[in-house]
Amino acid sequence: MVTGLCMTGISIGCAAIIVALSVGQSAQVYVTNEVNRNFKMDEITVTPGGGLPSPGGKGGGGGSGSGVNSNLDPGKLTFQKLKIIQGLKHVVAAAPFEDNGYRQMITVDNKIADIQVIATDLRMLNKFDKSFKQGGASDIPGMVVLNYGATLGLIDIETRQNIFDRMNSDPFNQEVSSQYNNLMLIPSEMYRQQVQLQAQDYSASAPNGTGPTKLSSPLQVGGILANPPGTSDDRATYEKVMYVSLETAAQLQHELSFTDANGTVPSLEEGKYNSVTVKVDSVDNIKPLEALIQKLSLSANDNLYQQEQLKEQFDTIKMAALGIGVFILVIASISIIVAMTMSTHQRRRQIGIMKVLGANMGQIRNMFITEAALLGLLGGLLGVLFSYLIVMALNKLVGTAGEGLSFFIPLTTLPIGLSFAIMTGVLSGIYPAISASRTDALTAIKRD
Repeated sequence: MVTGLCMTGISIGCAAIIVALSVGQSAQVYVTNEVNRNFKMDEITVTPGGGLPSPGGKGGGGGSGSGVNSNLDPGKLTFQKLKIIQGLKHVVAAAPFEDNGYRQMITVDNKIADIQVIATDLRMLNKFDKSFKQGGASDIPGMVVLNYGATLGLIDIETRQNIFDRMNSDPFNQEVSSQYNNLMLIPSEMYRQQVQLQAQDYSASAPNGTGPTKLSSPLQVGGILANPPGTSDDRATYEKVMYVSLETAAQLQHELSFTDANGTVPSLEEGKYNSVTVKVDSVDNIKPLEALIQKLSLSANDNLYQQEQLKEQFDTIKMAALGIGVFILVIASISIIVAMTMSTHQRRRQIGIMKVLGANMGQIRNMFITEAALLGLLGGLLGVLFSYLIVMALNKLVGTAGEGLSFFIPLTTLPIGLSFAIMTGVLSGIYPAISASRTDALTAIKRD
């Protein structure tokens, strides 16, 4: 019974170590995947650098003769620099992703949705972990690509306005909110459909803060992107994106932009970009590539700091969990010392007989240490079994509460748990073993 209790203590401590490390590792993998999906650890965002001041103007501001020189500003992100970046080693893909703001998308059947317009090289979308559910990319002007979220929640203008009015008049009406949320999850067949974008002038110069509305020329949906793995429809409704080619973006900029204070319409500068995203083959090559890109007088930023912060946090959690398991094993080791000491006392006659038959102190000591090690090994194996049962119970308990979250036991944690269990058994058996080896043979036989 005492031996069984000792094994139970060791198994609980071993299971605590394995489960704690496994939960920490599982949570780290889940959070890392989520962060990587949202922040793209293997991507570099390149933006124009400071460059050098252009001659011909005070303070580098440029005068009437600085127009040509400003084009030579090394801080600009140009088409030529993009080609150089694309040719660098370890670069999987590099393409501009220009945010053209939010617009209202209107379908031919008068449905409407607010959507973000991003200008890029549509043929590069596949290389940036974007797979097509329908259709594909095309460089034909006027062809666009919608992400999955842009196909959800398209409702006609009258119904949309009616719901907004009801929500504004009674913001705490759960029935209206539920109706709106349900409508936002309804998918629409958008592949090969014709859409238009509209923009309204909200500038200060517009009367009453609201000016005229402009409508773009018709656009053709040439592809629909698949919903990223692990992204629910609820989340997808908040990420409505339309990808357009750079040529189409220039056309939309001309059609939907309003005049500024000088009475001119702002336009995109051909061959120059505000942002370029670089896909790298491995996270290990991020920093060397950034150094090369910065030599082009450009700014390069990554999201590796997110990963480093996560690693520090989870390392702390793992150490705390390891400490809890070790504490349990220390408690178990005390019970082993007591049990082995009692066993030594009860087996004095056997020890005496072995000494009389010629067993030396080292042999007797090794026998008790081996016995303690086997006790630790059996307790560790039982702890491994317990840890798998605990993880299975945790997965059932979590269920669908955390989408994509699944606890697992890395194989590397099993040797750690078993090593601690065996070490606990060996260290706990040293004192009883020394005590047994010092037993006087004749006295032990005579007393028993």
